[in-house]
Amino acid sequence: MTARHRNIPRLWLMTDERVGDAALLTAIARLPRGAGVIFRHYGLNAGARRALYDQVRAMTRRRGLRLILAGGTQLAAAWHADGWHERAGRQTGGLEEGRGRRRGGAARRLLHSAPAHDARELHAAQGAGADLLFVSPVFPTRSHPGAPALGRVRFALLARQARIPVIALGGMNRPRAASLKSSGIWGWAAIDALTR
Repeated sequence: MTARHRNIPRLWLMTDERVGDAALLTAIARLPRGAGVIFRHYGLNAGARRALYDQVRAMTRRRGLRLILAGGTQLAAAWHADGWHERAGRQTGGLEEGRGRRRGGAARRLLHSAPAHDARELHAAQGAGADLLFVSPVFPTRSHPGAPALGRVRFALLARQARIPVIALGGMNRPRAASLKSSGIWGWAAIDALTR
């Protein structure tokens, strides 16, 4: 892995509208320095989404956290995110390979995270130049009730095919993440385990 990959957080909070704004901000305040946040909140109207995002961005900057915005590269650059989160093949941002706008006289490349639920999506994301993969759902999760989980064995088979950092997502918590270390995971992400 490159030096760029070594700077990728190992702990990520995925935002979710089920949680509520106050609980979300409390959870961000509890994250350790160097962790990351994937800001989703797809269901909000544009104004409300931007207002909440600006609050989250101010907190992440103060606390030394990385912030990735779900959506295309242009939106991530316009909102001054550290990167964008989008499935490979759904490039809506229009900037080649996720290269962000020039800031401060130096080109700054945005991180590209992508979800992967199977080998096809994993290889597509790597081929599209993703910097990290959120492989899910590892275990059953409240955010996708009834969705089939990968389980430990299938997750490990997928994770070992990756050439970039893999973040385990779906029913994750600290003990479960520790139990997956032998799968070669880079880190883990959660909603409930980090917002309760």
